Amino acid sequence: MSTVTSNQQIVPFLWFDGKAEEAMNLYTSLFPNSSILQIKHWGQGTPFPADQVMMGSIIINGLKMYLFDAGPQFKFNESVSFFVLCQTQEEIDKYWSKLTADGGREDQCGWLKDKFGLSWQIVPAMLQEKLNSGDPVKTGNMMQALWKMKKLNIAELENAYNK
Repeated sequence: MSTVTSNQQIVPFLWFDGKAEEAMNLYTSLFPNSSILQIKHWGQGTPFPADQVMMGSIIINGLKMYLFDAGPQFKFNESVSFFVLCQTQEEIDKYWSKLTADGGREDQCGWLKDKFGLSWQIVPAMLQEKLNSGDPVKTGNMMQALWKMKKLNIAELENAYNK
């Protein structure tokens, strides 16, 4: 457990089907400034398996989140995703490979689903900077290149922007 604290008043709360603790371990091992704050299992005499998470809390890169296991009734979908800004291609590559491993899925334009079905956008910070530049021709060229990619490639996006 950690001494990392957060004073967020709005906190994501994620519903898993028996995989909350595995997700907590993956997310906190992957992102910097992360830790598991609490894990409380359902225990005996509850409607859920005793070893599943009744209440878990983590911090991933400063973002506090709650997770629990409550069955298969609800699934994640693309209407909610976590947007991860990356400074380098190495960072993009690391998050992409770890989050798509063991059953995750690549999608278009920097989107992916992890093995739990949660959607992530792994995005270079330079993309935001270029989109804010105000040059519609250059940003249009860059976006045309982006729409052809799954995992985003900073060098290719820069080349498209500068052509």
